[in-house]
Amino acid sequence: MDLRAYTRQYCDKDNRLASLSYFGTFAVYFLSLTLAIQFSDQWYLMVPAGIINAFAAVRLYVLQHDTGHNSLFETRRQNEIAGHVLSPFTFAPFEVMKQNHNLHHANIGNLEHRETGEINTMTLSEWQQAGFWQRLFYRLYRNPFVLVPLGSAFTYFIRYRWPKNTLKFGIMGVLLHNLAILIYLTIIYQLAGVLGLWIWLGFSFLGGMIGVFLVYLQHNFEDTYWDRRPDLDPHVAAIQGSSCLDFGWFFDMAVACITLHDIHHLNSRIPSYRLRKCHHSLPPEVAPRRIKFPEAVRALGLKLWDEEQNRLVPFPK
Repeated sequence: MDLRAYTRQYCDKDNRLASLSYFGTFAVYFLSLTLAIQFSDQWYLMVPAGIINAFAAVRLYVLQHDTGHNSLFETRRQNEIAGHVLSPFTFAPFEVMKQNHNLHHANIGNLEHRETGEINTMTLSEWQQAGFWQRLFYRLYRNPFVLVPLGSAFTYFIRYRWPKNTLKFGIMGVLLHNLAILIYLTIIYQLAGVLGLWIWLGFSFLGGMIGVFLVYLQHNFEDTYWDRRPDLDPHVAAIQGSSCLDFGWFFDMAVACITLHDIHHLNSRIPSYRLRKCHHSLPPEVAPRRIKFPEAVRALGLKLWDEEQNRLVPFPK
């Protein structure tokens, strides 16, 4: 069965569904942030509102990711405008992040171009040849208690102010993006003061941690796929090298189905609002292996790619 050809029937974009997803997510984002600030003295109301805000922020990021693939709205122009509007709320400058993400798609599973991935992965042989300081740095980097919180803070609040390849893909866009963030934070300060900024920062940080956790799981699990050219198979890399997370319908909707990452890498033109239907319509013989939450947590203990076993493995004892 030609799986890529099968998925093409789900590539149709619908501005009505796209607008519902786009503007609906914005409404949830602003309403939940407003409620979290308004009920800041009542933690039992502030915390649920803030958690909703964090997931809404993740969803906005995923929608921006869709606009980068021109897979949310019907026209390229509509996607570009929507992607730029999302930038101040996702902390990701649209044009540079779009181009960097396209490089990631072009090199999925390629051991010779791991610099295009979001999470760095060493091979077992590289680990065995590495010196003390390189091993120590990598151990700290891959520790989930470092990778998830510090990775979130560094990536979204620091690194995205000047992402890699900025000089190549658009200095002015990044500068305008940073200015837009400053204007957004000024508005929050004028309306809600310092407390409002702290609440925004706290739940944005939580959203960032959710995002880093999901980004890690997208390509870091035991039976993922890495290889070198000319043996690298792009279709196998897309399906086997990307995960299908089964955390339930509600979680899929909360993060705009970025959990269904394998089919997305096989065919990035499928809109997020059609990914779940595409996945669950697959014939049983080609249905992907779905990773449930306990296995996803265990995957955090896998650190190195073993080229002999063709699997991700923990650090050697």
